[in-house]
Amino acid sequence: MSVDLIRFVIFAGVLIGLGLLATRVPLFRPYLRKNPMITFLLGISSGFPLTLLVATMTFWLAKVGIDTATIGFAVALGTPYTIKFLWAPLVDKLPLPFLTRAFGQRRGWLFFVQALLFVSIWQLGASDPQTGHMGPFVFWAIVTAFLSATQDIVIDAYRIEILDDDEFAHGTATNQFGYRTGNLIAGAGTVYLASTEGLGLGWAMGYGLTAFCIIPAIIGAIWAGPGRFVDRFANASGMSAGQWLKETVFNPFREFLGRHGAFLILGFVLIYKVGDAMGQTMLGPMIVDLGFADLDYVSANKLWGFAALIVGSALGAPFILWLGMGRALLVSGLLMMFSNVMFMLLALSGNNYWMLVLAIVTENLTSGIGLTVFTTYLSGLSSLAYTATQFALLSSFAAFGRTWLASPAGVVAEKLGWVGFWGFTVVAAVPGMLLLWLLWNKGYLVQSVRQPSTQDD
Repeated sequence: MSVDLIRFVIFAGVLIGLGLLATRVPLFRPYLRKNPMITFLLGISSGFPLTLLVATMTFWLAKVGIDTATIGFAVALGTPYTIKFLWAPLVDKLPLPFLTRAFGQRRGWLFFVQALLFVSIWQLGASDPQTGHMGPFVFWAIVTAFLSATQDIVIDAYRIEILDDDEFAHGTATNQFGYRTGNLIAGAGTVYLASTEGLGLGWAMGYGLTAFCIIPAIIGAIWAGPGRFVDRFANASGMSAGQWLKETVFNPFREFLGRHGAFLILGFVLIYKVGDAMGQTMLGPMIVDLGFADLDYVSANKLWGFAALIVGSALGAPFILWLGMGRALLVSGLLMMFSNVMFMLLALSGNNYWMLVLAIVTENLTSGIGLTVFTTYLSGLSSLAYTATQFALLSSFAAFGRTWLASPAGVVAEKLGWVGFWGFTVVAAVPGMLLLWLLWNKGYLVQSVRQPSTQDD
């Protein structure tokens, strides 16, 4: 049985177990509601394009003999996800001819972007990199990355707007489940479709068939309806271009930055997961350096770790309801720091398989909880008047912190060694915890903003 098939079985088992828990345990019951199920479908369509662009595409390029320097350009395809707040205001407020009237702002944009994304993925698959002409291939990869980031803007805003307050955390968790499902389909599924060791349909057909992963979000959007999009100028007449630009571009940022503690919140979002991100960057190199066999790493990370990640994500929503958002952020942050201590112990113990499993399970379990809690927190900070723009701003800040502030990880590991490096990642998480304490102490941590803004213009 292949690793990916086992992962699918684990994932299915967790979902079945979650369904059984939801029938018996009140804290899990909201998972069975309509809207959390819809966010699962939205998550599938959100999760598959980035996997196609990074993991699957680099595997494809390596298989056909493209040099590693060329393959390295795939890292840059993550850039649209870190700067998507720049065009999020247009997605938030710009109506589309016919589509907005027929389906509403969110669904109109979703269907429009998905149609373009479907075409771009087909074209990417058909742009054979073996021909020696990488220009079309790179072009369609960039277009796909831009459209995928734009789809995320729409789906994140739509998810926030369709969820009721008492199902918010559960809907965020099911969205994460859907995202992981999309990852599996675009990773293992596409490789199986394309590879000669699978169905052997070729990469063009493999990518083309995977493009149909847009369908779950379409089904979910039809099922959910238009959502609670707030158009503050829906009944305005004679609005000037300046007024429209002010409402679209300026006001979302003004509304957020005008809140008490806004800059502290942005700082917290930027650095909260830096220690965790630094550890993730250097985990693979440490495993190699400690002399673990490839199969040991695959079984520990792709099987044990994957199961722990799904369980952790499922526990995130009850975790918030049990502790409250402030305590949930604090405890999940401390748990992630503890998971890095486990890797210190692994570095000390050396090539010890069960210590590896224990460290990876701890890390994935705590990361699953932390991801659900943190994403729920970011979602709750987004006003319904400017959902797409504000969530794009917050998630871009978080992505920037994970990507760039964690970038010195290799230098730190080289200077301090593995034990010192993991100790450093624990210390690197402390500023985020201090900012969290400061926000909590000043009463800025949790602000009820899931209501339309009433700020005057």
